[in-house]
Amino acid sequence: MFGQAFVELQFYPDAIVTSCGQDGGFEVKFAPNTYSVCSPVWRLTSTGQTGVFHENAAFNAMLTDGTGPNNPLIMHAGDIITVHWFTTPAQDGFHVTVTDLTTNGSGTIVLNSTNSGPLMPAFDTQTIGNALGWGAVFDTPNSFVWEIGHESVFTAKGAFCVPGQTGCESYDAPAWAGTSPIQILSVTFGDGSQAKQWAAVSDLGGKTEVLATCSVYGGSDCIYPWYSLGKTGFHFGVDFPDTIKDFGQANQYQQTTQCGGPFGSNSTYCDTILK
Repeated sequence: MFGQAFVELQFYPDAIVTSCGQDGGFEVKFAPNTYSVCSPVWRLTSTGQTGVFHENAAFNAMLTDGTGPNNPLIMHAGDIITVHWFTTPAQDGFHVTVTDLTTNGSGTIVLNSTNSGPLMPAFDTQTIGNALGWGAVFDTPNSFVWEIGHESVFTAKGAFCVPGQTGCESYDAPAWAGTSPIQILSVTFGDGSQAKQWAAVSDLGGKTEVLATCSVYGGSDCIYPWYSLGKTGFHFGVDFPDTIKDFGQANQYQQTTQCGGPFGSNSTYCDTILK
């Protein structure tokens, strides 16, 4: 739809990927403190019924280590990595190279679909509003997203879960506090410039989502994780020991729909400029 698709570079925690399915799915085996990657591309196709579409995968591939098609690039907790998205004069699809600076390992995926051809970027400028035409988020072409609202793929097969549900650690403050946070160190664009602003958005409204299934915000399994600035970079989760600024915690997310989208005006949550 709109000639656009949605690419994800999915990092699977505590997991070594064994396959990346053509349906966009994945198979992993448990391996503590490791990360591996698939990169599915999602599109909407017509079902033949007016206004009814089906989301399916136009592409999916494993990030390999260069030694063979079934050998994933394996990264570890605490490693420093870079993610580089780029195109080439060949126009053969968006390229993404992940480099592990800790181990010097690297891998590259080229988004060249067997049935849709080369998948090229839809926008050339990183700005709020250059968003997926059929998406439910008013954001930017490139974003970091922590996919919350799922239980473990190992104990519950990644089942969908909601705030207030026991075992749904996405909304559990102590669970976040018990982790070592991600460190987002910097962003550099193709012309060598650095990011001038940082923004956050929740597609379901942050606290609005929590209060749909919790009687009050802040109780057991009833928080919404937030972005914070720490001494070692941007984090996601809760306030960690090195937190400098937390931007109002979950209040950093807009809680009413005031931006446009495929369903008209005031149908999506707007971004909040944090810094």
